[in-house]
Amino acid sequence: MPNQLQGKVAVITGAGRGIGRALAIGFAEQGARVVCAARTQSQIDETVRAIYEAGGDAIAVRCDVTDAAAVERLYAVTRDQFGPVDIVVANAGGNFSRQSVEESDISDWELTVRVNLIGVYYSCKFAIPDLKGKGGHIIVVGSGVGHRVVDDAHSAYGAAKAGAWMFVRALAAELRPYNICVNELIPGLVQTEITADVNRTDESAFGVEWFKRPEDVLPLALFLAIQPLTGPTGQSFSLMRRDSQ
Repeated sequence: MPNQLQGKVAVITGAGRGIGRALAIGFAEQGARVVCAARTQSQIDETVRAIYEAGGDAIAVRCDVTDAAAVERLYAVTRDQFGPVDIVVANAGGNFSRQSVEESDISDWELTVRVNLIGVYYSCKFAIPDLKGKGGHIIVVGSGVGHRVVDDAHSAYGAAKAGAWMFVRALAAELRPYNICVNELIPGLVQTEITADVNRTDESAFGVEWFKRPEDVLPLALFLAIQPLTGPTGQSFSLMRRDSQ
């Protein structure tokens, strides 16, 4: 069904590559005007170029989600160019600490938490005034690592994603009276830079887990973006097999 997001304004962080890029292009194909945000200008420029070539409408706004002022500016630019935001996809993330807690670098551990948790907080907080006016959807891209322990090399990423999942539930309760739905989307294994070192043939580790392309995440994200403003909210939706969560 085409144009399911016609007239909607969507802000997508981490839109320069991977899942964020795929969602930005996919949302634009469905009629949304998309604000592509990320730290690397050349990457979001390329995403916007792809959207325009396909007949969509988008702008690129350079933004570091760990910088509160930059995120606040992101929504100011969105409002100026397209109007108030309807859909937020808090997708920007990264795992910069892959050692045990004992061996971890403090700066890398803290950065992982800042990007994956504080960045989500900023991305949601500064959208709320606009969303309150008409309702809308917030989709936080989470991880199965935030729901279960994987190994001793993901303490920072797991802690941050677990915090983001609790944040989703708390924010959903806070915003429910304003018809703002807040949900978590867990993509599972996706071919991105974060999973570049994953052994995709290790069936003992992943069993029937589906190693997806970024584009494979789009249908679930679109499903969440078009749900009624009365719900669902405060929920986690996953593309992972049940025993991997």
